[in-house]
Amino acid sequence: MVGYMRIKKDMTKIIINKIIRSKRRSIALIVNQDASLIVRVPLKTSLEYIDRLVAKKISWIKEKQALAINNYAKNKPKEFINGEVFLYLGDHYHLKITDMHSNISLIDFLYLPQSMQANAKKCLIMWYKAQALEKLKERVNLYSTMTGLKYKSIKVTGAEKRWGSCSAKGGLCFNWRLIMAPLSILDYVVVHELVHIEEKNHSSSFWGKLRTIMPDYENKRKWLKKNGIMLNI
Repeated sequence: MVGYMRIKKDMTKIIINKIIRSKRRSIALIVNQDASLIVRVPLKTSLEYIDRLVAKKISWIKEKQALAINNYAKNKPKEFINGEVFLYLGDHYHLKITDMHSNISLIDFLYLPQSMQANAKKCLIMWYKAQALEKLKERVNLYSTMTGLKYKSIKVTGAEKRWGSCSAKGGLCFNWRLIMAPLSILDYVVVHELVHIEEKNHSSSFWGKLRTIMPDYENKRKWLKKNGIMLNI
């Protein structure tokens, strides 16, 4: 069912964009990144029950939808013009198109050679990937030495849904977009994947070892979950 709307007496409106029925036992309310509301329910759940649940959760839904809209506004597609803001290790840099540089450079501004402007996105992604690989090698080596966790290789990828991964043989892969996050967040992903060298799944033992190395990892994990959508161009 698409476009189902509940109207309260105070004229507050909540649109359910889609109701998905399946053999599941519980009900889930899902607010997507585009602020649409999906409701997953058991097969025989009545519309009246869904209506009551949405009414009960209206504050939570609106909060999540406002956050999604806000994140979208902050993460709207780049035009690659003078003055646009780009992230690097958690700091904001304004873009300057210049004919004074032959390569992309970062000083007080993010300088983009005028000759690259036509392919700005592609060129900037290549630059970000190179910076990410250099920084990730540095941080992986630091924490590998600190913890004694030995890895086989480091690779930077453009994965859409993963910040990092660890292969069975100890090969580490990281999302290049991490170079946009604060260093402490990048470090969290580095340590997370290093721990996977010994702990292959997210068991209590895994989280325990992660906490021993990085006691405040939960705050960093929450930050990434909340703000990860902004780490993009």
